[in-house]
Amino acid sequence: MSVSTPRQTFSNPAVPFAGTILGGLLPGEMVLIQGSVPSGADRFQVDLTCGSSVKPRADVAFHFNPRFKKSPCVVCNSLQKERWSREEIQNQNPFTVGETFELIVLVQEDSYKVAVNGAHLLEFRHRVDLERVDTLCVSGKVEVEAVGILPSLSEVSSVACLTNQEQAEMNQKLHQTTIISSPGDLSVPFRGELVNGLSAGRSITVKGQTNQNAESFSVDLRVSGSSDIALHLNPRLNKEVFVRNSFLSECWGPEERKLGSSFPFSRGRYFEMIIRCESHQFRVAVNGLHLVDYKHRVQDLNRVSQLEVLGDVTLLDVKIL
Repeated sequence: MSVSTPRQTFSNPAVPFAGTILGGLLPGEMVLIQGSVPSGADRFQVDLTCGSSVKPRADVAFHFNPRFKKSPCVVCNSLQKERWSREEIQNQNPFTVGETFELIVLVQEDSYKVAVNGAHLLEFRHRVDLERVDTLCVSGKVEVEAVGILPSLSEVSSVACLTNQEQAEMNQKLHQTTIISSPGDLSVPFRGELVNGLSAGRSITVKGQTNQNAESFSVDLRVSGSSDIALHLNPRLNKEVFVRNSFLSECWGPEERKLGSSFPFSRGRYFEMIIRCESHQFRVAVNGLHLVDYKHRVQDLNRVSQLEVLGDVTLLDVKIL
């Protein structure tokens, strides 16, 4: 990606794709999509939605729909209570069949600003409250290499939709963001330090691959100065169960096992787990899809200062944002 320091990424997602945006979107953040338009494509769409419900269909805050047949154009719209609103049509279509593209959606207080391949394309004013947007969907005839949710731009000069003031503000925001990469030694068992502990808004990304004969592994957030575990995530591949729990005062609490979707782990397969810390809970996504929420059982988040990974897994990368 030409824009660095994403707070959330999806690599080579299968289309159709629906991914949870952990923490939602805030003004100043961006959605970046890199991909290509295959030959024979007639249209594709990128939707920022309020959930992923199919029946009834989730509201669509921003529908971005390039079309290639007859008169090429880009159609934008919104969907509320399963009804489409008024279309906004951009007769210029910057996408070319058979070629790659980079799409950036800049989120503002009152609108979305869209740039394609470094050139401003359009602006779409909000029709749905921004705080309701929590899902990104991509469908249609398109191939996607990478998706990033970015807190700000590092190479703002390449994005013509930004004013000089916006560029300066976003650069300042970028320098205030602290990224802590894991140490070079990713051998398991692994233990890494969370500088200054956890707080609402921080997220942890764990990328790895389960062993060929894996039975289980765990990702634990530990409390400093004790044996307490604030969050114990334990995928058990032999039983296809994803256990969540806490270990406090030398005792395990009640397990949580229910999943809202299918078990996402397989033996010998790559995975990306994102743990988002919110004020009252952890949100966990695996391979770009929201999986579970876990309400805090340790209230003093600053004391949660260690990340531990154990079991039948090979670590590839760990990042704490």
